Amino acid sequence: MTETRDLVKGNEAVAMGAIDAGCLYYFGYPITPQSDIPEYLSYHLPKVGGEFVQAESEVAAINMLMGAASTGIRAMTSSSSPGISLMQEGISYIAGSEIPTVIVNMSRSGPGLGGIAPSQGDYFQAVKGGGHGDYHLLVLAPNSVQELYDLTILAFELAEKYRNPVMILGDAMIGQMKEPLLREPPGEIHEYPKEWALTGAKGRPQRVLKSLYLKDGELTAHNWKLHQKYETMKESEIRFEELMTEDADLILVAFGSAARISRTSVMMAREAGMRVGLFRPITLFPFPEPQLTAMAKAGKRFFVVELNTGQMLEDVKISAQGNQVDFFGKPPGALPTPEEIFEEIKKIYPES
Repeated sequence: MTETRDLVKGNEAVAMGAIDAGCLYYFGYPITPQSDIPEYLSYHLPKVGGEFVQAESEVAAINMLMGAASTGIRAMTSSSSPGISLMQEGISYIAGSEIPTVIVNMSRSGPGLGGIAPSQGDYFQAVKGGGHGDYHLLVLAPNSVQELYDLTILAFELAEKYRNPVMILGDAMIGQMKEPLLREPPGEIHEYPKEWALTGAKGRPQRVLKSLYLKDGELTAHNWKLHQKYETMKESEIRFEELMTEDADLILVAFGSAARISRTSVMMAREAGMRVGLFRPITLFPFPEPQLTAMAKAGKRFFVVELNTGQMLEDVKISAQGNQVDFFGKPPGALPTPEEIFEEIKKIYPES
């Protein structure tokens, strides 16, 4: 049987994935370059019995999301860099209250208002916790329209599995480009028990979702509980893709859109007789540190490519444990070409 694929935008793939994952509530505010997501959901979500709400601001949207998701319903929001910044307090509250939600950031140029061009300048904000307190989001970094769809479905499952917010970190390039999409909804939506959900206490004990702990030692215990959950994520949820790394002398490390461009550069290097590979983190938190550390112990050198001035670079350096790590950054304004990256490879390749 021939598989039918549709030509869709990356943003539309996110919205399709959300609907196919059983998402019934969306709260958001339009901002370029992710506005196709709320536009699509405003039309299609009511058709499946869901609700679309255009909030008056990103601050309102994230708090609406927290309220809806606390009832156990699958719900999401999306925005772009400045809008995500406005949501940070609410995201911290959601993480502290252990409420499963999905948050999409189709990042754009910064800092400040910046512009609408692609950027990976939100890496620190996403993986280190952009709000206050000791918390983490589980962060997924797709690099194709198909992955935007697939990882959106996965995001809802992981959010419920860990009772934790999950962020899909894309950018203006991947959100706006069109590619063929094989839309394959899961046969059965995998949901986790929701004994925590606020559904009305008639006939059962009271349930409380909160992030405020004032009794002596209570907040300390809660933070250690959260920490243990993040450690479990590190043990169980690391995802990555490798291309020709086994015999590589030099391994490019890139995520998202930068990895798409770098893949061509790696092939150019191979054609030139250089043993170069590509390692693409799909989870940015948890970061694939054990895998990169094992490569470092095997004598591999690393070359990090990012659409910023060097953020994931820090995590690669930690993983490399002293092995040489080179860097090529392209801050917002222009995308790097495969030829540019290839020229950098030639400068640092071990045999050169």
